[in-house]
Amino acid sequence: MHGRVKVRTTEEERERKRKEQALKVRAYRAAMGKIQAKRAAGELDNEMLGLTVQILQRNPDVSTLWNIRRECVLEKLSRLSKEDEPPQLEQAGDQVEPEEKSTKEAVPQQEDKAQAVFSCELDLTEQCLMVNPKSYNAWHHRCWTLEQNPQADWQRELHLCNKYLKFDERNFHTWDYRRYVTAKAGVPASQELDFCTEKIKVNFSNYSSWHHRSLLLPELYPNEQRDRPMSEEKLQQELEMVLTAAFTDPNDSSAWFYQRWLLGSGAQLDRAPRIAAFRLGSTGAVIALDKPTPDLDELNIELVAGEQKVLLSPWLPLDNAKTTWESKSTFDYQKNSKYTLKLSDQELNLLPLPDSEDGIFYFAPPHAAASCSQELLAELKTQLQSCLDLLEYEPDSKWTLLTSALLMRAIDVSGNHTKSLEHLAKLEKVDALREGYYKDLAARWTLELELANWPQAPGFPKTFELADEVALASLPYGQYLVIADELKMAAKLREELGNRVPKTFSELKL
Repeated sequence: MHGRVKVRTTEEERERKRKEQALKVRAYRAAMGKIQAKRAAGELDNEMLGLTVQILQRNPDVSTLWNIRRECVLEKLSRLSKEDEPPQLEQAGDQVEPEEKSTKEAVPQQEDKAQAVFSCELDLTEQCLMVNPKSYNAWHHRCWTLEQNPQADWQRELHLCNKYLKFDERNFHTWDYRRYVTAKAGVPASQELDFCTEKIKVNFSNYSSWHHRSLLLPELYPNEQRDRPMSEEKLQQELEMVLTAAFTDPNDSSAWFYQRWLLGSGAQLDRAPRIAAFRLGSTGAVIALDKPTPDLDELNIELVAGEQKVLLSPWLPLDNAKTTWESKSTFDYQKNSKYTLKLSDQELNLLPLPDSEDGIFYFAPPHAAASCSQELLAELKTQLQSCLDLLEYEPDSKWTLLTSALLMRAIDVSGNHTKSLEHLAKLEKVDALREGYYKDLAARWTLELELANWPQAPGFPKTFELADEVALASLPYGQYLVIADELKMAAKLREELGNRVPKTFSELKL
């Protein structure tokens, strides 16, 4: 009928798309074939650059083409550099003024040509990012281009970040690039923190901005004790701000994740491993670290007894994680001597084994929570009460359940242990897809408490006992148990854990 737009049938539309796809594939193969032929012939010229543009503007994720463009750019810059070299003089006394003048005039021209090359690459990446703002290859090529350019305009790049964040404020590629640019441009961390605050005020769900904030705060407000992510005063302010964000939309994960980071310990991931447990007998030693290390011999562990110093080595790993090591170095143990163990900045006083047995040991349980001031403790209690109030209206809110459990542990690990495990048990049902995660977290919290109480238990450190009612889905902190001679646990639990139960000191037959 007249005036009606013809609507293609499903079959017609499918056929049209098939033909379009076939044409694109044919054009792509033809262009790639020509590009590969020119590359094999060493023809890194403008035609090659033009061919790569045709494909990259449609699909910016072809890594090979970006690699070829970099080869072309380096070739161009190399030619420009050679053109810029002054001519060689045959005799030292020749008149050189005209040549010097022409050389000076040529330098700005060569620089302009080089800048034109860089501008071309930057323009292409912008076009490609409009096609795919999350193209790893396009962002990488832009960084590479700027690194090659000694006159890179970092302020322009900062404005470009602002532009892209208006299009998609949660694009983590842009945030990563922004961190790179601000470092190059020397933007103060305080200015970046203000930028984050504004972005969060606009959208509490901006996870990338929360993450960026977490990188800035430890730098601006360091905690000298390093048992918290930042100073307590600033931590209290952040907790107040994030609680507002979390309660605005309890089902959004961004603010809850950030709050969990705030409640976590401030241990630095890049710090050296620290000794968690150590035991030495007359025929060897074992050592447990709180984090893996690839080669313990490089850390130069030194045993000191009065004026005597012994370098314990070689060390062999006892587990795949390389947190537990053994050394079969013989040692003349003296009962009445005072022993210390040195590793990096640690100097530990070793204790004699009980029951007059020859040997010395050290043990430090994992810290479940850091100490805090009365002001911060009051804020944590306020936040916990707010979470408990919310759970009365939304009892199955998984983020509120998890956060309230974390707050309980931050307030009183031992006193709130049972209640926090109850929250994890409920989360296994509410969030069944992550049941394994909650079980592992419960195992970690349980072992932290058991290890904290171990020094007061009978038989320490030679016997470690778990009550029959203790259920564990895994055995975290297993390296701490290597100094014991005997691990007592229910037969069913031992069977469930299987080979995850570590060998004891006696089983190693040192």
